[in-house]
Amino acid sequence: MTVYRRFRNVRQFGPVQVASFFDARGRERHAAACTAPRCDFSAEYDNRSAAELAARTHRCTA
Repeated sequence: MTVYRRFRNVRQFGPVQVASFFDARGRERHAAACTAPRCDFSAEYDNRSAAELAARTHRCTA
């Protein structure tokens, strides 16, 4: 089954974007992903504050 995510409430914290979405079970989830080249950081969180904290404290290794 293919899941199409519609991201909403997207904010940028330096090179990291944080967005909210609903997963396949209908639960609200939050994602943080670095947009810098060759940086593979991305993670999903249960609450928005955790995703924003990860975005603010992320340091690129690339």
